Amino acid sequence: MFCVKCGSQIPDDAAYCFKCGTKQTLQPAKQTQDTKQVIEQSTDVKEIKCPSCGAPISPKFGEMVITCEYCGSSVTLENTGWKNIEKHTMLPIVIADKDDIVARLRKMMDRGLLHRHLQEKSTLEEITLSMIPYWIIPVTARTNIVATDIGAEVGSIATTAALFGVMGGAMGGFDSRDSGFGGGMMDGVLMGSVLGGGMMGPANTKKAYTIDSNYNCPVIALKALTLYQPRDYEFALDGRIDFDPKKIPKSIKILNGDINEDAAKNQAKGIADTLQTQKAHSQYHMIQQIQTEEDVSGGELLHAPIWFAKYDHKGKKIILVVDANSGAAINSIGL
Repeated sequence: MFCVKCGSQIPDDAAYCFKCGTKQTLQPAKQTQDTKQVIEQSTDVKEIKCPSCGAPISPKFGEMVITCEYCGSSVTLENTGWKNIEKHTMLPIVIADKDDIVARLRKMMDRGLLHRHLQEKSTLEEITLSMIPYWIIPVTARTNIVATDIGAEVGSIATTAALFGVMGGAMGGFDSRDSGFGGGMMDGVLMGSVLGGGMMGPANTKKAYTIDSNYNCPVIALKALTLYQPRDYEFALDGRIDFDPKKIPKSIKILNGDINEDAAKNQAKGIADTLQTQKAHSQYHMIQQIQTEEDVSGGELLHAPIWFAKYDHKGKKIILVVDANSGAAINSIGL
């Protein structure tokens, strides 16, 4: 179908025009008839205006996060249409030299990022540096856990056994031959094990625990790059500055996004839930119950400089993703 305002062709089920942001109120059948006049009146409308400087912004089909190449302001398509992104930052490029990043990759691979000396047996096929958009979503997570206290349980059994051991030693009239046990103190220990786990029942060793954590979850804003979504990585946000395209070399591509903030918030909740679950299982054993609640705050758009390096290792492809600001490896993907 076509937009009721600017006449651009959009998907039949689109609620908003990706060109001008106008909400679509007409049914497709009716719109086909009425839009002919709209197109004739608006054939020159091919772009939206930057809300800050008024410069033309020409989104490509599907883009939902667009950065003005003149002033650096950004707009995003949300449930209410196009709106200005209040906070748009970037991380400066620290590692810009290709030879520098290749040397760093060699060390990462040789030190066991994947396998020792893997780099020596691999061929570098492609390496690129781009400014990639991420939504930085602050998440406050609280995980409530019910787990078995192993130390308390073992201690309870030992205490019970010792108690009955004393009792057994004092039971002069007890005939061990009739009971099937040994005698004296050992009789009491064995009795304690039986009675402590049987007639008297096990001690209640379940305890409640809470894990509180704060995250700045980076959610990649490009569907085409979701394969490289960070799992437990956070950018060094203390070094970020206001986004300024003039500080980025022309040779480095600045990418727009097609994942809006609302979708990023939902994904950030899932990331935080996974991280909390991992923390819980690393700290507690025999977890009986676990539940996490997440509270997300308004995010910001961050353009981060990212190196993508593709290696061929005996016919298999390996892609390394490296933060060009900190030099840290974000993740590695085997294809």
